[in-house]
Amino acid sequence: MDSTLAAGASISPDKRLVIFFAYARGRAVQCSITRDALEEHFWAPIGADDAHLLKAYMDGHKRIVAAVERKVLRGLDEPIKLHAADFSH
Repeated sequence: MDSTLAAGASISPDKRLVIFFAYARGRAVQCSITRDALEEHFWAPIGADDAHLLKAYMDGHKRIVAAVERKVLRGLDEPIKLHAADFSH
């Protein structure tokens, strides 16, 4: 599958998620990744500010796309929310 992440991402108002769109199977899919996942698997410092969370998200984009693709292939409901467990294999 040829998926990509949209250029823009934002931090949720409660600072617990990075919200983004991925393009998979020819359509936009609303997605998010938890702060916990970024801290545990993408080297975001614990309690990181918005800029550091977004940097961790951008640095990990290939692994994040792969996790989104797995969920899309399984036909999971949207929006897709990625948790730390999605990167523990």
